[in-house]
Amino acid sequence: MKYNRIALVGVEEQEYLHIKSKYDGHIIWHQSLPKIFIWEGVLFMEKQNGIGMLPVDKVVYYGIFDNDLDFISGLTLWGGECYPNPRAMLDCRLKIPCLVKALELTKFGHLRGFVSANTEITINADAVAKWGNWHCGENKERISNEWTSTEASTLEPFFEGESVRIMNIGHHYWQIKLEGDDWLKSIHPDTACFMEIDADLLEDTKHIKNILKMDMIGNDYIVMDNGEKKLLEVNHIPNITRFEKVREAYLSTVNEWINSNAK
Repeated sequence: MKYNRIALVGVEEQEYLHIKSKYDGHIIWHQSLPKIFIWEGVLFMEKQNGIGMLPVDKVVYYGIFDNDLDFISGLTLWGGECYPNPRAMLDCRLKIPCLVKALELTKFGHLRGFVSANTEITINADAVAKWGNWHCGENKERISNEWTSTEASTLEPFFEGESVRIMNIGHHYWQIKLEGDDWLKSIHPDTACFMEIDADLLEDTKHIKNILKMDMIGNDYIVMDNGEKKLLEVNHIPNITRFEKVREAYLSTVNEWINSNAK
């Protein structure tokens, strides 16, 4: 039996070894972005070791890199089998454009402001500025009164409340309580934990995911003391290694996808 040649891009070693143990075909593994060449509908990728390129039948992509937009664009142009959907990754890779799309779809939107790069502003409110295309609590600042932007940034009111993430991978869903020592909350602190899923937030997340044709998603919300809910941001590649339960669900989903229609 001939098996497809699979490429794993950005996947960490532990996950690579697990996927490899469940697949009998040839795998090319690159932790960073490899060189690719696409012609007449065939994707060629540089070898894991040695010189030259090999045709690839399926790609699994995981991670966020400084210069990955062109790579994701290439996968989209290829049009072959890729997990997650490269067109959805392309649509959601840049944080502000992704937010604009999500705000048109969510039931829990609120007014956002915007400021150009290198602009001095005066704002008579307790607000949060966000810029760049990274998550994990980076590139955010709580501001009031005078403030000067270094990059184009969104502005939003500072909301008091409980920060949560709704995650979906395949048919698996979780709600995670985000934690942190100050107003910045994320999935990484030891105190972050699973909690009962809010049905309204799950429905909202699934709606955004389905319309944007995403295969995985992590939506961050704030649940205010008065019960109001606000969408904060969308993670197109949510963290899968922080919780073992999430990691196992990701691997089972990827293994099932890889082995579907294997030749």
